[in-house]
Amino acid sequence: MTENEERTGWMAPAPGVRESQRIPVAFWGFHDRFKRAYRKYAELHLGDERLAGRVVHTVFLNLLRGWPRLMEEASPAASAWAHLKEAVDDVLIAQGRDSAMAETAVFHRVARAVLEDARDEFAAMESSVGLYPAIARLPGRQFDVMVLHYVLGCTTAKTASIMGITDATVRSHRLHARNRIGRELGLAPEPEHPED
Repeated sequence: MTENEERTGWMAPAPGVRESQRIPVAFWGFHDRFKRAYRKYAELHLGDERLAGRVVHTVFLNLLRGWPRLMEEASPAASAWAHLKEAVDDVLIAQGRDSAMAETAVFHRVARAVLEDARDEFAAMESSVGLYPAIARLPGRQFDVMVLHYVLGCTTAKTASIMGITDATVRSHRLHARNRIGRELGLAPEPEHPED
């Protein structure tokens, strides 16, 4: 990055790109920070690595086109996350299918990790009682927190950053999700244990 780019917050265009097509340095930071998690999330739902890559690429192009407006949002990360989710949902609707999450091997890892403290109880109940469907029925934000945290291995802070919410909200969603799943499976709720 040149001194001028650092001072102005804009990167020089790549060779062959017009001056009017400069990309803000902040965009590249945002892109680098969230691209991997966005792509993994899209892969889980779409069940296709290449399609997920195209969807996430399109999402970032759209974010770039509306960058000034996005930066005026109260929580740019939350708005970008909502845009990603909408783009993934649009592809699923266009293809006339549901999320591939339940068919992926990673989903099974989520199910086993969700309530690790009660692993022995759940191992016996997993197939007969329906732990997988219980996870799939979680409300949107609880489901996202569980996927980001347990599947993608994001810390509480990283999950909060990706979703544009606070660490406390992530912990709350995780606790409510665990308790909801526990209730569906007939287990007593457990207090949240600090995990990271």
